[in-house]
Amino acid sequence: MTIAARVQHYLDDCGVDYEILEHARTMTSMRTAEAGHISGERLAKAVVLKSDGGYTMAVLPASRHLRLGEVQDCLDRPVGLATEAEVGQLFADCDFGAIPAVGSAYGLEMIVDDSLAEQPDIYFEGGDHLSLIHVNAAAFQRLTAAARHGRFSRHD
Repeated sequence: MTIAARVQHYLDDCGVDYEILEHARTMTSMRTAEAGHISGERLAKAVVLKSDGGYTMAVLPASRHLRLGEVQDCLDRPVGLATEAEVGQLFADCDFGAIPAVGSAYGLEMIVDDSLAEQPDIYFEGGDHLSLIHVNAAAFQRLTAAARHGRFSRHD
């Protein structure tokens, strides 16, 4: 069980308390929530977007889907999904598909879905497919202090 070194340094630099939870290997965010016995509303997943201005990380609950048009409205610019190759380069210290929802650790602009603020605590990938990072709501707000916020997700 290891989390990406860059993420661990960021957590420590921000001075937040966190715990690392081990779970069975999973390949989707909802399977990760199930394996960790947590609600998909409390598992923050990251989606990397790109625009002419660079990359932005959108963070939303695992149980929801990104509404790209709403993100564009919040950012006031067109964005699209980053390619797998681009994501791999940005998160070279992470397993593919296990991107931590703390884009600031990687120098990325962030936008966080407002629905996450309704949760008492948040879990997110640690950079591999075997561990989750658990923080309380105040710590997550601290980790995402520079992020924009908006409503850009929906349930199926």
